[in-house]
Amino acid sequence: MELVLIRYGELFLKSEPVRRHFIGILLRNLKGALDARGLEHRFEVHRGRILVAGDDPGAIASIASRIFGVVDVSVSLRTDPDPERLCESALSRARESLKPGMSFAVRAKRQGVQGTTSQELAAGIGAAVMDAVPGIKVDLSSPDYELFVEMRDFGGFVYDSRIAGPGGLPWGTQGRLLSLLSSGIDSPVASWLMMKRGCDVTHLHFDAGPFSGQDVKETVFRHHCTLSTWISGFPLDLLVLDAEYFYEALTSRVKPRWRCVLCKRFMVGAGSMIGKEAGMQALLTGDNLGQVASQTLVNLATITDAASVAVLRPLIAFDKEGIVDLARKIQTFDQVQGDLGCRAVPKMPATSAGIDDILEAEEILGMQELIDDAPHHVRRYTAQDGELVES
Repeated sequence: MELVLIRYGELFLKSEPVRRHFIGILLRNLKGALDARGLEHRFEVHRGRILVAGDDPGAIASIASRIFGVVDVSVSLRTDPDPERLCESALSRARESLKPGMSFAVRAKRQGVQGTTSQELAAGIGAAVMDAVPGIKVDLSSPDYELFVEMRDFGGFVYDSRIAGPGGLPWGTQGRLLSLLSSGIDSPVASWLMMKRGCDVTHLHFDAGPFSGQDVKETVFRHHCTLSTWISGFPLDLLVLDAEYFYEALTSRVKPRWRCVLCKRFMVGAGSMIGKEAGMQALLTGDNLGQVASQTLVNLATITDAASVAVLRPLIAFDKEGIVDLARKIQTFDQVQGDLGCRAVPKMPATSAGIDDILEAEEILGMQELIDDAPHHVRRYTAQDGELVES
């Protein structure tokens, strides 16, 4: 019988009640994704493994490999936990892939079954493969082909590929966040990382209207839709705040050098208000230390002072190359980025904005009134499986 073998990682370290709760949410997320594709499936849950049977194991494996909390996935042959039956299945799988001149290795694990060791199991199956396929050799360090065998109390399993999953914790186990989503590279990656840590994320985008590049809004929607594919079968909300009124005040009332810090303080102030009203525990940003003028340590401290909830910055110590690599992996990197500029950015933004100067500028700007008005300018959208609709 062919089925899908799913491995989970950190969940194994939790206490028994917490592990049961987390696995229940992981199964909910798997079911939602499989149902969204119309795939018939049946779950078996065992210690360290989830088995999924269905009519299309390949499709099930592909979907499961994008579920947070999953370490890796394999399409596996299932047998009785018996060395002879495992050897028969291993030979069947090996003959499909091994050719003369290739090297191979057998990786065996045994748990909850007596009578043979993992080393004996690997050696016996390796010898049988050598006899069955002429012209091959064993290479345990860097083989051309690997054959994995598991003998456990709930069955024997043979597979020859492992599809890496995102790992982390099941989405929905760690509370709710409001993520400030822009058209740039960083903020979608920050959202993905916190989704990977189990957080239920809602996005908030500040639409600057004519003060932003013409491709900004389309890019934000695309990023949001892409991130929704990582929680297939479930909706991902996007709040868009029409912030043109703020940028008009910002560009007409205060010194240009303070604009970037004041803009970010407006975002975290308004985001805190909106997030708290919705019962969210924290704000999430894509800030990266020293990347732009508003992200110096002094400016970040001044910006954080405007928040009334916790501010999380998962990218704070990343190199830009590492952020780009992740953006490519999660498919939010745009090779051609278009017009994503901000027309309000001054030629010489402050890199060390003290709180006293900023508070004085906010009095002139009328910052608190602008923040209080923010919830009246919000539109809601929802994306599911890559499709966007206005709520």
